[in-house]
Parts: sequence; structure tokens; C-alpha cells
Amino acid sequence: MFPDSNPIEKPRMSCPPHESCPHCQKAEGLCVCAAIDPIDTKTTVVILQHPQEQAESLGTGWLTHCQLRNSVLRVGLSWPSLRRLLEQEVDMKRWGVLYLGSAKDTPRPEENPLLVLSRSGERLASAASILRSLDGIILLDGTWSQAKALWWRNPWLLKAHRLVLNPPSRSRYGKLRREPRRESLAVIEAAAFALARLDHRPDLEALILKPFDLLVDKLKAIPAQKNG
Repeated sequence: MFPDSNPIEKPRMSCPPHESCPHCQKAEGLCVCAAIDPIDTKTTVVILQHPQEQAESLGTGWLTHCQLRNSVLRVGLSWPSLRRLLEQEVDMKRWGVLYLGSAKDTPRPEENPLLVLSRSGERLASAASILRSLDGIILLDGTWSQAKALWWRNPWLLKAHRLVLNPPSRSRYGKLRREPRRESLAVIEAAAFALARLDHRPDLEALILKPFDLLVDKLKAIPAQKNG
């Protein structure tokens, strides 16, 4: 039995001592509640989280949900449709999903930071108008294999536009976690990068990433503490 897929309530930002934080869900010493400051965005974000991802200490799906007021997090493997998942009417032509594949011809990031692909992997010439019309984006939260499982178990995702990130630099994780591709980002990084461009608010990226930056700083400090 998988966890209930009802909406997950946004937490109150306080952390009890000497135990894993029930709000940011990070282990003792890694609490980032102090950096969480929920943000309003025009574009809705739906996070589909693989059940096994909940136990990952480096996971950022929950942090993303905490940072974005206009977001929904569901835990599970499959849902009949986006309409059933959100319990409201949706037009799949106005939704995009961050696709697991890559573009056949990737431009320089400064030229096209956010790509829209056809099913054959070709960049669409109508990308700008598609991006302007989006109501929301869908993120798959899990390892590479878990994200692929979510993709194949939810065929309705094929009705959404395929979006591919083309960031100028690698994930802030650095050596903390190996990513399969240069453009692979943490879920919170992907959301921040996409929303800054979809909402035409360059400031969003840094604002959304504040708790993630704090988490990375704390994780990088652990070896130094042990050696010191």
C-alpha cells in the first residue's frame, strides 16, 4: 500500500531539537526550516514523487513543495489522469512535463534555456508561444530509474508538452551526488530554473533555492566537522 495521495499540508516552520525535523523532513543537523519562505508563483507546479524517494536524505521534492505555495505533491506510482490527480478540470495542452530525454540539437544555454521538444526529440519552433500558454508544469521526483517508472506508468503524461532544461551550469549538489547528465538538476533546482523563466521573474531562482543552498552547505560541512 502506497502513501495517501491527497494533497500534503504545508508545514509550520519550527524544528524540535535532537530529532529529524517533521517540517522540512531533514535529519538532525540538516534542518533548513530557517531558510524556507513560501513563494507565490503564477505557474502551478505538480510534483509526482516515487514512494522510495521519501527516504532519501538528499531529496528535494518536499522542500520544493514547502517553498512554492502554488504547488501540489503526490506520492505514488500512477494516477488515472492529471484531472483526477488535481480533482479539477485541466487542459493538457496547457501543461508541460520535464522530460527525461534530451534534445537532438541542444543550443547554447543563453540562447534557449528552456526547450520544448516534439516526440521525436526535435526542438519546436513554436516553443515561445507554448511556454507563454502553460498553466503548470509536472516534475518527476526520484532516481533516474524511478523517474522513468513514473513516466511509463502514467501514459497521460504523453499529452503534456515535453520540456527540457538547458542550464548553464551543473547541479549545486556538486560531488555530493552523481547526476546522469550535465543538465540533470535536483527537483528544487529544476523548479526554480523553469519558474524563473516561465513567470519572467529572474529573482525567483535564488529565492526558491535558499533552503537547498543551506542544505548543501550543511552537507558539505559534515566531513570538515568529522576531520576537525
